[in-house]
Amino acid sequence: MKLINWSLIKCRRWIAFVLVILATVSLSACNPENFKSQAAQVPQIVFSILSDPKTFNAVLSAESPNVFGLIYDGLITENPITGQKEGALAESWEVSEDKLKFVFTLRKGLKWSDGQPLTADDVVFTYNDLVLNKDIPNNSRDGLRIGLSQAFPKIQKLDDRKIEFILPEPYAPFLDTAGLPILPAHILRKTIETKGSDGKLQFLSTWGVDTPPDKIIVNGTYKLRNYSTSQRVIFERNPNYWKKDEQGDRLPYIERVIWAIVESQDTSLLQFRSGNLDSLAVSPEFFSLLKREEERGNFTIYNGGPAYGSQYVFFNLNKGKRNGTPLVNPVKSRWFNNVKFRQAIASAIDRQRMINNIYRGLGATQNSLISIQSPF
Repeated sequence: MKLINWSLIKCRRWIAFVLVILATVSLSACNPENFKSQAAQVPQIVFSILSDPKTFNAVLSAESPNVFGLIYDGLITENPITGQKEGALAESWEVSEDKLKFVFTLRKGLKWSDGQPLTADDVVFTYNDLVLNKDIPNNSRDGLRIGLSQAFPKIQKLDDRKIEFILPEPYAPFLDTAGLPILPAHILRKTIETKGSDGKLQFLSTWGVDTPPDKIIVNGTYKLRNYSTSQRVIFERNPNYWKKDEQGDRLPYIERVIWAIVESQDTSLLQFRSGNLDSLAVSPEFFSLLKREEERGNFTIYNGGPAYGSQYVFFNLNKGKRNGTPLVNPVKSRWFNNVKFRQAIASAIDRQRMINNIYRGLGATQNSLISIQSPF
């Protein structure tokens, strides 16, 4: 169905997102009960997530939370403070004068977590053979359609460190697509050359949550160490990660990240208050309570301000039929397709009251398609 969002009444769902971090307890001491008996402690930090990950295959992922922000890098990334694009796997990129060619240069000496070299072949494989593969359904492919023609860019290897993207026409958001996770060709190429008994590519059943963590080859800050269903996901430092600090020491400093799977926000709050979690995303309902408890509870609440996400209402404008029956009730369809009706609804909703009552005042209205948190 064709769904058109209703931008006039966008409301910030996570404006009230506030990050609570223990201020005076060292990271090496912040362990959930299940780890306190271990003889050898390492620097670690413990968060909570509401549900289990659904897949360990980054291309097939269509939900949140997912593990890929910790275990994979793309060519570039976005600085969360400045909003500027920065190099990740790519140390630099050049844009032609006509804005049709982008050439990315990979960093020297990149390696996968299994020690194999990461080269331009992996980048071309990820884009051409996985993301743009019509037999692999994914959420990234449509983002690479450009202009009225909806054509895809042409992607080719120039040498082991250089990859060229040729666009059918200038396309300002193109750099956003250069942050897609890069996957290992030396491991996954055989999965797109082989089909299962169902006639589908083997890739579609590769790297599910039942895959042993040591079989998931990554290039990001961490790699998977352990996954226990409905209990926890454990990440350990990737010794082959490319990034180093100013002294030349390889990052990250924190050896281990633990995601405790806690399906209730109330339970997460209790675990945080008991010291089993090091950080907690606080809902507006809990904000007032926790703010009063900061000093006694020995923690600090940080208000990160408006988030990029937003809440909005949309109306179904689809006028199509199936087997002669309208997909949308004709009476409602006439309403929805009338711009004055949509404007009237936008005017009738008291967004400030929603912010005050639902988000306890920790919110802001959004009056355009561009997030108020955006530097643009």
